[in-house]
Amino acid sequence: MKTTEQASLYTGLEKMSTIQILEGINREDHKVPDAVAEALPAIEKLVDGIVERAGRGGRIFYLGAGTSGRLGIVDASEIPPTYGVQGLFIALMAGGDKAIRTAAEGAEDDRGGGWNDILPYNPTVNDTVIGIAASGTTPYVVGALEEARGRGMLTGCITCNAGSPVAAACECPVTVVCGPEFVTGSTRMKSGTAQKMVLNMISTAVMIRLGHVRGNRMVDMQLTNEKLLDRGARMIMEETGIADYSLARELLIKYGQVRAAVDAYGNGK
Repeated sequence: MKTTEQASLYTGLEKMSTIQILEGINREDHKVPDAVAEALPAIEKLVDGIVERAGRGGRIFYLGAGTSGRLGIVDASEIPPTYGVQGLFIALMAGGDKAIRTAAEGAEDDRGGGWNDILPYNPTVNDTVIGIAASGTTPYVVGALEEARGRGMLTGCITCNAGSPVAAACECPVTVVCGPEFVTGSTRMKSGTAQKMVLNMISTAVMIRLGHVRGNRMVDMQLTNEKLLDRGARMIMEETGIADYSLARELLIKYGQVRAAVDAYGNGK
């Protein structure tokens, strides 16, 4: 039996008090970081492969169904405002955009659906396809990985079951086994947390390696609200030694991003 489908270590959940439920969930959640830590070498291999291909114009496609698909969409959607990069991370899920809010569970059984969703983006050998599937068996994901790998693309996955078809279909599998869920089979819990952690690691490491972080700052972030304008101005002050907040903010607005403002000030423009 898949680890994600094994019976919970807890029983009689309906008889528990609220604090007992919360303590049980929290106890299980503590197991996730250790499980992710064991997968770090596999994550490293995938990130290094992505960076190499991204340097040649490659993109990263996240592919999943249900909770896994939604997690990919969340991660990919945060890249443009955080790092100022458009179109590098592309997230697709079984059932399309409508499935983000409304379950379309049957769509995950379409083995050709994942690759068909990638095709409109004109995929190339420099692209990477990462299948996200807690179960490790989702046909929508497995089919796309097999097709992409056969065409010379880099393929990876994030799954929570050992020896899965998803892992077998790709060259850079990331397997994070967290044990049975607190509520039996509810993979939106520990498995979802593990997948989110790995996605954060992949996208953040790729962005750092591609030069979108200076020191520890997001120097290419989009200035979409007052909070980010304030953050950007203070980053400029720290980077340049400017003591005048108004001047730093003026430079930021003029050049549109922290990196450009700092470079312009350093060049005496």
